Amino acid sequence: MIIASQKRKENIAEYLLYMWQIEDIIRANNLDIDKIKANIIDKYELTDEQRRQMIEWYESLIDMMRREGVEKSGHLQLTKNVIIQLASLHQALLADPKFADYTALFYKTLPYIVELRSKAGENKQGEIETCFTALYGMLMLRLQGKDITPETMNAITEISKFIATLAHYFKLDDEDKLFNDDKE
Repeated sequence: MIIASQKRKENIAEYLLYMWQIEDIIRANNLDIDKIKANIIDKYELTDEQRRQMIEWYESLIDMMRREGVEKSGHLQLTKNVIIQLASLHQALLADPKFADYTALFYKTLPYIVELRSKAGENKQGEIETCFTALYGMLMLRLQGKDITPETMNAITEISKFIATLAHYFKLDDEDKLFNDDKE
């Protein structure tokens, strides 16, 4: 909850990956708040108030996951909305000639995105979600201690650069500093 809030303000990409991980943690604990308390919340040194807030946060996420039908897989609407916002910003950046460097970075990354989408088979994800799925997959491989091929590492490096740039522009846009022309 505290980490999610901080990441949301500082780096939207880290926030999204963190929230996907939280969804998986909730699933790993069978959407059971008592298991989450024992396996996660109790591991932190928290004040009573912080503990109460963290329990409420997890309970609200569990409730949302049940209501949205993502108990077994999929993502909460709140994370889908972030993807939608990022995809919208992505399109705006591509359409604006002021962001030629961004466009070049995207087209440098696009072959990796296309390859990932083709490997996934029937994939309805957009380019931005595909990038996040790849980054999250890499995170899971690392956590599991699995070997990563040089080709995959190269693809993830390019995707990471691209998403980091998009996240930077998202933060600027969130602060109304991106599309404001120099008006003095």
